[in-house]
Amino acid sequence: MIMVDYLLKSGACLAIFLLFYKLVLEKESIHVFKRYYLLGALVVSFIIPKIIFTEYVEVAAAPITVPITTDQPMLVFEPVAPAVTDADMLDLPLILWTIYGLGVVLFGFKFLKNLRGIVQRIRKNPKYKINSITNVLLSDIVPPHTFFHYIFLNKKKFEAQEIPEAVMLHEETHAKQKHSIDVLFIELLQVLFWFNPLIYAVKKAIKLNHEFLADQAVVTKGVEASTYQNILLAFSSKANQPELVNSINYSSIKKRFTVMKKHTSKKAIWLRSLLL
Repeated sequence: MIMVDYLLKSGACLAIFLLFYKLVLEKESIHVFKRYYLLGALVVSFIIPKIIFTEYVEVAAAPITVPITTDQPMLVFEPVAPAVTDADMLDLPLILWTIYGLGVVLFGFKFLKNLRGIVQRIRKNPKYKINSITNVLLSDIVPPHTFFHYIFLNKKKFEAQEIPEAVMLHEETHAKQKHSIDVLFIELLQVLFWFNPLIYAVKKAIKLNHEFLADQAVVTKGVEASTYQNILLAFSSKANQPELVNSINYSSIKKRFTVMKKHTSKKAIWLRSLLL
């Protein structure tokens, strides 16, 4: 029961932080702040239920009572053992911990499988290093995606120089800003708290904000927003990618276009910070 109480409290904290993010922060152009807000919300949500405020209260002494003796005979009640039901035969905590353990094993296996797949892609395919970035050239037709300082690209398009500079800059931003650290962190939390739907919602918000950051870097470099939006539409794909990578995703394009045009004033930033 103590663990259930803790999980409910941490879940409530995370829900409040996530609701505040969705209503107040998500569409603002303060993407660096939002990145650390989301990561901080995860950590703080697990810390807050552990904080205990102790207050000492002086209790008045209870009055002393003197038993009154009588000559009446004392009644003696024999304790009756409670009836054993089928529910008592089941060890509910053991069943719940078993289900939780199976979930951790399943999601942990999936996490390691995805990680192993990325490592094999890096090892088995030709690589082209430019400064601190390593381009991994794949024979598969896939949208560009990034894992740490590795950018995965279609070999044929890369050699034919058919990948726009804006797309390369987008992926390089993921690599240079180390967005993969955030993704690994939330993926590990997902293994431990696979039963919590809020973890998946925060994971989606973190990945979308990574795209905001990369888009902002491209536009800041002088690429016209309209031109860049056309490039994103051309390179977006609904093809499934490993969950540990950052890739151009079709489902988030509309929201990214809206945020790309948004500029948050310093006054608005201060007001939102104060509200937080």
